[in-house]
Amino acid sequence: MAQVVFELEKDLNHENKERRLETLSKFFELVRQGKIVLPPKNSVTNNHIHTFFSFSPYSPSKAIYMAAKSGLPTAGIMDHDTIAGSIEFICAGKIAGIATTIGVECRADFSKTLLSNKKINNPDQHSIAYVAIHGIPHNKIETVMNFFKPYIERRMKRNRLMVENINNLLSKYEIALDFEKDVVSISKYKEGGTVTERHILFALAKKLIERVGKGKKLINFLKDELKIEISKKVEGLLSDEQNPFYEYDLLGLLKSDFTPKFYINATDECPDIKDVVEFSKDIGAILAYAYLGDVIESVTGDKRSEKFEDDYLELLFEVLNELGIKAVTYMPSRNTLTQLKRVKYLCDRYNFLQISGEDINSPRPKFYMWSIKAG
Repeated sequence: MAQVVFELEKDLNHENKERRLETLSKFFELVRQGKIVLPPKNSVTNNHIHTFFSFSPYSPSKAIYMAAKSGLPTAGIMDHDTIAGSIEFICAGKIAGIATTIGVECRADFSKTLLSNKKINNPDQHSIAYVAIHGIPHNKIETVMNFFKPYIERRMKRNRLMVENINNLLSKYEIALDFEKDVVSISKYKEGGTVTERHILFALAKKLIERVGKGKKLINFLKDELKIEISKKVEGLLSDEQNPFYEYDLLGLLKSDFTPKFYINATDECPDIKDVVEFSKDIGAILAYAYLGDVIESVTGDKRSEKFEDDYLELLFEVLNELGIKAVTYMPSRNTLTQLKRVKYLCDRYNFLQISGEDINSPRPKFYMWSIKAG
């Protein structure tokens, strides 16, 4: 039975959507037969799950599978600039008996507000913040896809330029990325997905491993040649050449310390926040601000220690309230209890909806285990 489950797991990320859903159905048939025992559903929800339609090791079907292994009663898809994986996510949820929500995350321009020129929740540039459109009605999926399509195309142009920047930086080491072969090929762009900075960095991580190798050789190259500072924790992960998440851990390091060297500011690919507010209202969805908070030690390993919204949090809530944004989403595991209490207090004061979600875009987060019966 263990081998059967192992084979099913592999097919949950198959290229074909029907194959993925069929595989998920087979898994839950084994659950119904009592051959696989899942943990009982708990009271925890996660409404911020990325899939491989933006960047993640999980297809929508695999994401629901992982949610079931965690005992989640509810799960929400939240890809960047796209909702292309939503139909599969909904179908997978029905197969698993998990209630689903669908949404889309995007970067919005706050430069015409009192938050102009502030570092909000975006590590890469000021005046730009991540917001999440939650609870999108199922009959508005095509409307959402059409809204974001031009922004995706503008982002693609900037992606190409950033890859050129990387190639210029690394040409003396004979390291180069081919945008189509190395970056687009590991995305779901041709199926309506997006290509993000994470795709570029994941492709670069693969190229660095191919060119330099793993372990001490790579660590020395990163420190001595690319002038990247590496924490003891991350150095330990990269020293282990058998680390099953090696490429993802390298991606996290590159995202936090190498991105500034090649990053190009996003401009016309980020809609004005007032347009996002209006669009969310028009489709009957819930627009939430994604609280990050000052980072001391990044639990996701992809952010440097730096300050974000905490010094002006009350102003932030005033601006959100004035814009008509009535919800905040946050990731409990990456904030301190003090940060969470302050955010919850302000949410109560402004009567904001609070939405909990863990930012799932790598295999590193732990999930509860289910068991296989003997026989």
